[in-house]
Amino acid sequence: MENLPSSTNQSSLDDLAVGHQIRDLRRAKRVTLTEMAEETGRSVGYLSQIERGKSAVTIPLLQDISRVLGVQASWFFSGQANAPKEERNYIVRKENRKKLNLKSAGLVEELLSPNLSGTLEFLLTTYEPGAQTGDKARTRKGEEAGLVLKGTLQINIDGKDFTLAEGDSFSLPPEGEHFCINPSDETLVIAWVITPPTY
Repeated sequence: MENLPSSTNQSSLDDLAVGHQIRDLRRAKRVTLTEMAEETGRSVGYLSQIERGKSAVTIPLLQDISRVLGVQASWFFSGQANAPKEERNYIVRKENRKKLNLKSAGLVEELLSPNLSGTLEFLLTTYEPGAQTGDKARTRKGEEAGLVLKGTLQINIDGKDFTLAEGDSFSLPPEGEHFCINPSDETLVIAWVITPPTY
C-alpha cells in the first residue's frame, strides 16, 4: 500500500474537486464507469456520486480507483485540489503540477493543464538519457504537437526518422503512429499539446 502524506485525512479532501479529477482522468483513460465499478467492487451509482462530489471518497476507495486508472493515490492530494478555487480552472502553479514518475521507462510527465475536462491537454515530459516511449510505436487518437525545450529528440513519425534539437517543434496529425527516443547523454524535455486529452 502506498504511503500517503501524514497530513492527509478525509476532512482535508475537497470532495467536489477530487470527484472531478477522478471523472476527468477516467474519461481521458477511456475507462467506463461500469468498468471501474467492476474493478473496484463498488456500484456504478456510488462511483457516479463520487465523481459529482455528492458522496465523500474514502482513502481505501481512492487507492482502488488509483490502481484502476494507473496512477498513485497521491495524484489526488496534489495539484488543483490544493489550488485556490478561483484558480482551479485557469492557473497551474509550478508546485501544483500533477506528476507521473514512470521510473522504469525513465520518464516524468507533468500535467500543465488545469484539468482533463476540456478538449486540450498540455504536458511537460522529461526523458532521461536513453529513455524512449515504450517498446513500439504509439497509435495516435488525435492531434499532437511538441516543442523541444532541452536536449535532442529522435522521433519516428509513421516510419520516418527525424532528429530535433532545442527550439525545434513538430506537429502530428490524427491517426498514424510515432515513437520518441532520447539518443543523447543529457536530459530531454518536451512540452506537448494533445487533443483530445489522453493522459
